[in-house]
Amino acid sequence: MKKITLLLLFALLAVSGALAQFGGWGPQSKVETKTIHSAVLNADREYSIYLPKSYDTDKDRKYPILYLLHGMMDTHKGWFERGHVKDVIDQLTASGEAVEMIIVTPNAGGNVYEGAWNGYFDMPGWMYETFFYTEFLPHVEKTYRAIGDKQHRAVAGLSMGGGGSTKYAQTHSDMFAACYAMSALMDIPEQGAAPSQRTDDKMAMLTKSVQENSCVKYVDEADDTRKAQLRSVAWFVDCGDDDILLDSNIEFTQAMRRAQIPCELRVRDGGHTWEYWRSALYSCLPFVARIFEK
Repeated sequence: MKKITLLLLFALLAVSGALAQFGGWGPQSKVETKTIHSAVLNADREYSIYLPKSYDTDKDRKYPILYLLHGMMDTHKGWFERGHVKDVIDQLTASGEAVEMIIVTPNAGGNVYEGAWNGYFDMPGWMYETFFYTEFLPHVEKTYRAIGDKQHRAVAGLSMGGGGSTKYAQTHSDMFAACYAMSALMDIPEQGAAPSQRTDDKMAMLTKSVQENSCVKYVDEADDTRKAQLRSVAWFVDCGDDDILLDSNIEFTQAMRRAQIPCELRVRDGGHTWEYWRSALYSCLPFVARIFEK
C-alpha cells in the first residue's frame, strides 16, 4: 500500500509539473481593451494591449514595447482576433525565442466605406500622427510599465500599418530601435491614385497622405544626416511573392541599398493574407526581441 501511495504521489507531481510547463497553472498573459480620449482627434479611441505573464506578479519590472499597426479598414482588434498575436508571443517566450514584452495595437481605422477614418498620418480632419506621438504613446508608456527608451521600443505592421510603421521609424528614428514591415504600403504611384473632387472622400485623402509620406522617397531624398539616423534603426521587410505590394517593397529595399542602409528583405510564398501575416510573426517577434536584448 505504501509503495502504491508513493507511486501515485510521483504521478501527481509529474502531471502537475507538465501542466505548469504548458501554462495550465500559474500566472497567465492577458489582453486588455482600453479607451483613450483624444483632444487632438476630438474622439475616444480604443486600443488593445498584451501584457506578459509576469506583468502582474513582478510589479517592479519594466518591459520593452512593440507598437503593432493594423491594415486598412481593420482596427486594433485584428492582430489579436485574426493574427493570434497572444498565442504566438506566448509560444515564442516559452521556447526562449522571444523575450517578454508589451504589445500594443492602436486603432487607426475601421470601414472607410462606412465613413470611418483610416491612416497613420496627419490629414485634414484626422491628425492621427500628432495624436499618436503627443497623446497615445505617452499615455501607454505612463499607464503601463514600459522601459520607455529607444533601445526597448519597436514598431511593426501590415499593409497600411506596414507603411505606417516604416514612416514612423523613419521620421522618429530617435524613438524606435527596430521596424518590421509586412506587405507594406510603402507608396502609391500617381497613376494608381483614384481621383476625386469630393472634399469628404476619406479614401482619396488616405491615398494622398500615403503619397505625401512615401517611404521610398524619404530614403531617395535622404542627405548624409538622415542616412545616419536611418542606420540607427534595425530594418526588416517581409512580403509574399504573390503580394500586390511586392514591387513597392522591393523598391524600398533597393532605395535602402543605394543609400547603404542595412535592411533585411524576406520574400516568402504567399499573398496579401492573414495566413501570411500570422506566419510573419514568427520572424517579427524574435527579430525585435534580439534588438531589445542588444
